[in-house]
Amino acid sequence: MVLRGYVPTSEETLQTLAALRLQSLNSDFSTHAPFPRLEELFPPHVLHARLPPPPHQPPAKCRRARLRMGLLAGGLWGQALAKQRAERDQRLRGRLREEGASTMAAIVEKWKLLQGMGRPEAMAAYVALVREWPGFGSTLFDVDLHMSPVGAGPQHLWLGIGAKAVSLYKPGEPEPLDSFCYGRISSFGASDSSTFRLSVEDRDLLFETSQVDEIAQLLNTYLASAGARRLPRPQEPPTSPPASEPAVLPQGLCPTAGPWQLRQPVGSSHS
Repeated sequence: MVLRGYVPTSEETLQTLAALRLQSLNSDFSTHAPFPRLEELFPPHVLHARLPPPPHQPPAKCRRARLRMGLLAGGLWGQALAKQRAERDQRLRGRLREEGASTMAAIVEKWKLLQGMGRPEAMAAYVALVREWPGFGSTLFDVDLHMSPVGAGPQHLWLGIGAKAVSLYKPGEPEPLDSFCYGRISSFGASDSSTFRLSVEDRDLLFETSQVDEIAQLLNTYLASAGARRLPRPQEPPTSPPASEPAVLPQGLCPTAGPWQLRQPVGSSHS
């Protein structure tokens, strides 16, 4: 969740989380301790966000004119552009290495301050920091919101489904744009294989997503666990789930995680 950017928090907190992870993995700081790669400790997108944006592309008409000039000049223009791109990419890679080294140094300094902290304490401190995000414990789904009636273009959001409410987040923002307790939801279901409809009182929200079934299953599970009736999907007769059916929660972008169930980065074998 943290490494993939699904826990919005400050860069200072992200560095502290990385230091706590090092303390949990390796105990006290030592120059001989094995160092994970930075991307296993710190969200890579934060470093990439520090890099300058790519240069503005000229209009297509100008690009075609330059292409003709390049062809007439025997390809010299294309060679010059390729050289410029290679130089720019090399500068960006160098800048990324510098930013990575600076961030790792800051993480190590915070790690040194944790001397004497045991692994359980480091894990508890890590989770306590993550729990400061109001959306902690929710399952997040990547969706594009289409308002009904149709208005502006789709808005890319996180759909957070928790035990008490459904929330909408702007990616990277800690506070929800809106939140709906289950008592306000009048119906929900699949409009088609890639569109999920959520009716909240007098509002219809249409979400384009590849996880329609997972969202519906999770909503049904929370409603059932709260003792609420199962709401039918469109064109589906109302049914009641079997009382003995176990609740199996589908996984979204960041699955519901308890204090000792935080997902590890790819390639890590530690808990």
